[in-house]
Amino acid sequence: MNADPSTQRSTTGAVTGTGVTGEGRVLTREGWPVTGASVTLLGADGSQVARAVTGGDGGFALLGVPAGAATMLVAAAAHDPRATSVVVPADGAWRIGEVRLRRQGGSDVPPPGVWAIDVMHSTISATAHHLGLSAVHGRFTSFSGVITVPEDVTRASVEVEIDATSIDTGNSMRDDHLRSADFLDTAQHPTLTFRAAGVHRGADGWILTGDLTLLATTRPVQLQLSYAGSGPDPWGGTRAAFSATTELHRDDFKMNWNQAVGIGVAVFGTTLKVQIDVEAVLQ
Repeated sequence: MNADPSTQRSTTGAVTGTGVTGEGRVLTREGWPVTGASVTLLGADGSQVARAVTGGDGGFALLGVPAGAATMLVAAAAHDPRATSVVVPADGAWRIGEVRLRRQGGSDVPPPGVWAIDVMHSTISATAHHLGLSAVHGRFTSFSGVITVPEDVTRASVEVEIDATSIDTGNSMRDDHLRSADFLDTAQHPTLTFRAAGVHRGADGWILTGDLTLLATTRPVQLQLSYAGSGPDPWGGTRAAFSATTELHRDDFKMNWNQAVGIGVAVFGTTLKVQIDVEAVLQ
């Protein structure tokens, strides 16, 4: 005897039936897909009406969902579960969109302590405009730093030192030019330093203000900062993740080499977009 089609399950864990289909994705707060998260839909009476498990891209599909008010429960290992009230439309595709989960035990601010940057799992990169068309990406492969978080997080401090000779754009000829006196002048200025003392809330999150020293010139720099959470690692330590973005103008640091081409466009733009992703270990 065939089972009632309204209660059949697909191989992805979704409940199939004759209602609408709801599609969405489960992501971390930073936008990374969460694999293996369970998505359960409860009807108004609290009974389960659909369930699915996310795939490798964080996507899921709830099949055969009846119209009306419901509660969607999303749970995944190492993340805080989330319950959301939803209204399922009477017909057509139901676009659930993105559901973002926070790492379990996470908070808006890191725990107090001294955090050493793990260079192996951190990146400091910059992007420049080339010929007004494409983007050239580079990163520094050697750097060190410490993040000190007191009980009052607004008094947190950051100290980072970057080896300027470690610039890497994936092209040795271009890297040699960047190390020359036209750009970083690493023979005279082998390091870059950034020091900050204090953060404050901005319209879109935390703002970290500090001083960047490059080519013996120090300028104030503001970074748009976000904290991704913290938790234990497999080696008995505690780790935290941060990301930050900013824009620098080469002229501010007297790095004003350029070369105009026949069409009147400079080879490199004067603005550098900086992206920083840091994983730090509690000392």
